[in-house]
Amino acid sequence: MYNRIMVPVDLAHANRLEKALITAADLSKHYKIPVVYVGVTTATPSSLAHNPKEYAEKLAEFGRDQATRHGHQAETKAYTSHDPSIDLDDTLLKAVHETRSDLVVMASHIPNVTDWIWPSNGGTLATHSDASVLVVR
Repeated sequence: MYNRIMVPVDLAHANRLEKALITAADLSKHYKIPVVYVGVTTATPSSLAHNPKEYAEKLAEFGRDQATRHGHQAETKAYTSHDPSIDLDDTLLKAVHETRSDLVVMASHIPNVTDWIWPSNGGTLATHSDASVLVVR
């Protein structure tokens, strides 16, 4: 039914992604397909990594940990953005295309008043990509 699952990951908040990570792992095992964990970072140093290469290494470690923990095939792909808070949607849309993912499993944020003004990341992916999007709350 599906060929590849993409899971956007914010390594700074990985502890809040547990339900989405378990859901993606379960679907991966059910359909016998890989999960690609996608992360977006800046080119400048951050609290997570000094540079994009270090960030990619941490994301790869995260992917290996998920594969070991849940028993599924995992890949990772790190993207560098000038300002992830502004162009995260465009970067994730690019990632869906480049990773050839046909299912996106992502964690939701708790809705608030700004959702009436700006669309959610999951909503944007569902509207502008060919992939199915499962938003896990």
